[in-house]
Amino acid sequence: MPTPDPAEPGRDCPICPRLVAYRQENRAGHPDWFNGPAPSFGDPQARLLVVGLAPGRMGANRTGRPFTGDFAGVLLYETLLKYGFARGRYDARPDDGLALTDCMVTNAVRCAPPGNRPTPAEEAACRPHLAARLAALPRLKAIVTLGDVSRRNVLKALNLKATAAPPGHGVEADAGPYRLFGSYHCSRLNTNTGRLTTPMFEAVFERVRQFLDGAG
Repeated sequence: MPTPDPAEPGRDCPICPRLVAYRQENRAGHPDWFNGPAPSFGDPQARLLVVGLAPGRMGANRTGRPFTGDFAGVLLYETLLKYGFARGRYDARPDDGLALTDCMVTNAVRCAPPGNRPTPAEEAACRPHLAARLAALPRLKAIVTLGDVSRRNVLKALNLKATAAPPGHGVEADAGPYRLFGSYHCSRLNTNTGRLTTPMFEAVFERVRQFLDGAG
């Protein structure tokens, strides 16, 4: 039997009762979906880690790949392609051939929560996986946090206070050995309301590219 990976919860992780019940509900209604903790996706030698909130019910919970199958993935992966952190083509399917280069994508909470809102207890329960994910990337230098839940959980996973880096879009701060780049979440709600525009989102990854290339 293979040794469990502390960075990735098991297929039937039992820790959070509410999330387990929601998983079982989705499995009953849609047995052809992935319906489990969405594994991290990308390059194990990545210098960039992108951390989202949690899998969407119709996104990663359905497809099994972070940010795949819902609107948020379109903006994220097209931006990663533009700035050289991905190659291939994003077709909103886990078998579309898209590959990440020098980048990995994960979520603070790995199971889809009802209403896209994990509880603080669920965030805390899943945080050891995030901490292990961070520790397992030997070349990691930059972390993009998508939304405030992501920012807080990354900081706590690094044993820092949630106030160690300020919230907000376009904010940069050092957190332990890493540089954090804050972004609003690339959700349909944020883009439809104009809170986040494509140029705003791309600007974050342009700064990441400059930082990793030694220009910033």
